[in-house]
Amino acid sequence: MNATRGTSSRGRGAGAYARVGVESGVMSASPHQLITMLFDGVAAALGTARLHMRQGNASGKGESISKALDIINNGLLAALDRERGGELSERLGWLYQYISRQLLVANLHNDEARLDEAARLLDDIGSAWRQIDPRSQGAVHD
Repeated sequence: MNATRGTSSRGRGAGAYARVGVESGVMSASPHQLITMLFDGVAAALGTARLHMRQGNASGKGESISKALDIINNGLLAALDRERGGELSERLGWLYQYISRQLLVANLHNDEARLDEAARLLDDIGSAWRQIDPRSQGAVHD
């Protein structure tokens, strides 16, 4: 019985440590790094959704796509600065909305091609975002 408790408390401790590590990473991240983390999170959610779709796990697929939509709508889309970003920001907003619609249809019809298209578009945007990292250009930022 003690061994069981020890194992479960050790598991809880590892989980708490992982959560603190993520929270610490977020707290110390620059605005650019935060957006990069959103792209990483949405890619992971879509990869999980694809796996669930292939396995016929409708519930898991739906949860993963919902997580991806949350990251897109409440993270990436919400982070756009439409005043300073001008036309580029506006076009990215439209693209994020298009990707969201593709994910909704992918979920509804188990359409892996639409899921793949959404993942590809997000990967392209994320790759471009990573290339403009201010740290790699010697820029000083707050």
